[in-house]
Amino acid sequence: MGTPKKIKKKQTPETQFHSSLTLCSKHKDLPSAISLYESAVSQKTHFNHHHFNTLLYLCSNSVSDPSLKQLALDNGFRVFNQMLSIGTLPNEATITAVARLAAAKGDGDYAFGLVKGMDKYNVLPRLRTCDPALFCFCEKLEAEKAYEVEEHMGMVGVSLEEPEIAALLKVSAETGNGERVYGYLHKLRNVVRCVGESTAKIIEDWFLGGVACELGEANWDSGGVKEAVLRNGGGWHGQGWIGKGVWDVRRANADMSSSQCCSCGERLVCVDIDCGETQRFAESVAALAMEREVKSNFSEFQDWLDKHAEYEAIVDGANIGLYQQNFADGGFSLSQLDAVVKELYNKSGEKWPLVVMHNRRFRGLVENPSHRKLIEEWMDKGILYATPSGSNDDWYWLYAAVKLKCLLVTNDEMRDHIFELLGSSFFLKWKDRHQVRYTFVKGNLKLQMPPPYSSVIQESEIGSWHVPVADDSCQEPARTWLCITRPSVSKASGEVSHNLETSRTGGVCRNLESLNSCTTEFVASHNEKTTVVTGKRKERSPSPSQLNLSSA
Repeated sequence: MGTPKKIKKKQTPETQFHSSLTLCSKHKDLPSAISLYESAVSQKTHFNHHHFNTLLYLCSNSVSDPSLKQLALDNGFRVFNQMLSIGTLPNEATITAVARLAAAKGDGDYAFGLVKGMDKYNVLPRLRTCDPALFCFCEKLEAEKAYEVEEHMGMVGVSLEEPEIAALLKVSAETGNGERVYGYLHKLRNVVRCVGESTAKIIEDWFLGGVACELGEANWDSGGVKEAVLRNGGGWHGQGWIGKGVWDVRRANADMSSSQCCSCGERLVCVDIDCGETQRFAESVAALAMEREVKSNFSEFQDWLDKHAEYEAIVDGANIGLYQQNFADGGFSLSQLDAVVKELYNKSGEKWPLVVMHNRRFRGLVENPSHRKLIEEWMDKGILYATPSGSNDDWYWLYAAVKLKCLLVTNDEMRDHIFELLGSSFFLKWKDRHQVRYTFVKGNLKLQMPPPYSSVIQESEIGSWHVPVADDSCQEPARTWLCITRPSVSKASGEVSHNLETSRTGGVCRNLESLNSCTTEFVASHNEKTTVVTGKRKERSPSPSQLNLSSA
């Protein structure tokens, strides 16, 4: 006898509806989904939370299609009303979808009302929940209502990002609210490193407009402004518009050798995180590492680092040794790592860096006769720290670089760490000042040192603005900056030199090749040291790698 065939279980109307609706959602087929919905309503099919949200998702995603917009609006609100009528409570995804429908028909008040009423469902809004009302009000130039949405977002802990700040900046500019424009420029400075092209256009349009020319103090307190810049750590003062008259808006590059804007000649500054922020950052890295690592192992590293705090550069050994090694005979390139170590030694006034690598990698190098001699030399000079088996060496080199306030040589973008630490904007600011990237071209090493100035929105003591614009490379010196100055103020201040050696055409440096050849030297401020240690290296307590070497 053959195996009896399984009898297919008959699907219930609810199961059939669920399967068909899922298929419509997969293919973004709103008309078929509405037809299914109509049929299910007539058959009095039971709807669950997932069914309602799927229908609302399809409706809200279809409003951008002119041929489907009216169908989506009519049925979207109908579905939502039915959902409420049978006592199914909406969640954040529900409110977001309906808010998008409301905004699509220009009803920002309804969209904002939904957001403000979320507490009665014990649901918290997200950025995407607030966006429909905010953008709707901004597009309709209802600035005060947009500001109210922003205020509510702050109250419920929702942070603005570049698109939201750009929309608020634009509505403020178009309604002539210069005070708000000033405030949003600074909010933008806090949130992003470089602005997108669409945001750059909004900023350009504002400064080229008539209202911007009329704003500002003709007689400003230059001493107070200077004090504010110092108090803020450089790069901005926050004291309001300075001067009167028309603005000169250009697109330019910056000269890395002089840190000057190639258009106006003003010097761009270095903006780093302050001492308090650095300490909190180090504590945060340590706390997260303790959660993920064997606590005693990381504590041992902290104690060892406290006794050997003279390093000015930390090296991610694995990242460099494995660079471009994805070929048939590729492995760990100790020669690449050695080239980086020697280059750092030569550039820093003969101070050795600290190379951090995992114990497994360390043991493999020691057991290789052709590598052992160099590893022994490094151990004698205190160059190498091997992290314990089972550890993640990322936490060790990141903590060391933050704790010692020094340079970090790695091409790792550290995306895994960013959102767990003190926020993406904060971490990006730290990386901008401390990360050294590298390349090997035909075996030749090139270190890409941090630029001598920060690629962030900068407001100078004489009221000019320099705004970096994001591009594909996002690297200096090819990056484009908005150079925004008031010629009358610059002339009166006498603080800006226009005697640039580099010729300019339309504010863009011609000799980019010479700029690319500029090399930024080490600066003692990375480690808050002003003296170079020479002569015999002081006796140091052994690191785990030295102990491992002696037993190898």
